[in-house]
Amino acid sequence: MRISMLSSRDKGTVRRRTSAAVALGAVLALTATACGDDGSGAGGDKGAEGSGKGKITFWDNNGGIRTAVWKTIIADFEKANPDIDVEYVGIAATEYQSKVDTAIQGGGLPDVGGVTASMLAGFSAQGALEPLDDRLGKSPLSDKVNKDMVESLKAAGGGDGTLYSMPTSANNGVLYYRTDLFEKAGLDAPTTWDKFYAAAEKLTDAGKNEFGYTIRGGSGSIAQALDAMYGQSGITSFWDAGKKKTTVNDPKNVEALEKYAALYKKVTPAADVNNDFAKMVAQWDTGTIGMLNHNLGSYQDHVKALGVDKFRGIPQPVGASGKRVQVSNPVDGLGMFKSSKNKEAAWKFIEFATSKEQNSKFNESAGQVPSSTEAANDAWIQKAEPTKLAAQALNDGSTTIVQLPYYLPDWNTLSKSESEPGFQKVLLGDMSAKDFLDGLADKLNEAQAEWTEQMG
Repeated sequence: MRISMLSSRDKGTVRRRTSAAVALGAVLALTATACGDDGSGAGGDKGAEGSGKGKITFWDNNGGIRTAVWKTIIADFEKANPDIDVEYVGIAATEYQSKVDTAIQGGGLPDVGGVTASMLAGFSAQGALEPLDDRLGKSPLSDKVNKDMVESLKAAGGGDGTLYSMPTSANNGVLYYRTDLFEKAGLDAPTTWDKFYAAAEKLTDAGKNEFGYTIRGGSGSIAQALDAMYGQSGITSFWDAGKKKTTVNDPKNVEALEKYAALYKKVTPAADVNNDFAKMVAQWDTGTIGMLNHNLGSYQDHVKALGVDKFRGIPQPVGASGKRVQVSNPVDGLGMFKSSKNKEAAWKFIEFATSKEQNSKFNESAGQVPSSTEAANDAWIQKAEPTKLAAQALNDGSTTIVQLPYYLPDWNTLSKSESEPGFQKVLLGDMSAKDFLDGLADKLNEAQAEWTEQMG
């Protein structure tokens, strides 16, 4: 097994509405440059099934952070498949998408790579990914993969329902709360939105620098705001019945955002307007703030800072209907690149990595929810309560997932750089929640219409 770490460069990619069509045209015009069994082709190369033996290359989309666990999984795979050699390439998460985009255009794609829901639209629009539906359908894993994760990746893959990435994990949103502060105040766990708001108010004493909640106003704020909106409104689809207009500015969502944004400075620190997740987590771990919304990834940070007895992490609160609604949980997965010259071996690796034992091993290291339904009750999950509860919520049918339009080429731009400043204005009282959501809805409806036209 050969381990190499690619160097990081500051590259960013911004996808506008025309990017998918332009990229697809460029890919179709490329001349295939690949040869051998190392998956070194460009996006337009159709690849081959191969011998099922020899070398394959795997690009890890979170190199460094996940390198150790992937090295272990690869060693296990090579022991079980001595005629296949896996070359591991670890790439920093911040650089991964730009490196794959470059390889799609110029050659050098791997056989297998990490492909999250947010990446799928761009990669699939360029014809770079191999459909996995038939392979999964014939696999012994076909009925052992979390259905919600599969549907999230299908919805993100371009809108045609094709599966281009085999799910490995979900990094669910979690409501963390300080059990010591709740007990002292005589409060119930914030399992409903009503209890959440009541607790946020009761735990706040600004004069003592004590606050009930920390709200995310900086980078990454929109995903958290959408979770709060749909969670309270109970709306279960991002689009209307005709899939022409978004529900993001539905009056129920507007009302929900008004209530949520009104928490700022009333029961939250003033610094929250600029806080990203790192500052928000650090603030919660070292201060006296009652509640924090983040994901499973920060659980170990809280354990180190507070110990296991002073906090809990539970699924998002349920709404007035008694149902839990949340926006599509971040799903990670493994994709097979179409240019691979050894797809048979590549699929063997994907299948192995997402089997119960290996999938459990990966997610124990990552602290995330396994895609393997068989791994959902493993011992380590029972000890990590937030992961246990998140897995239960995804597997027991109690949670409805609102699928976000990752398939829109400019979704990331619209939901981040073009919306975060507007949300800050809402927090500061310089813009109404309705005006903010109406503006976002107009852009989303236009993007949806253009995407629909491009798809024919």
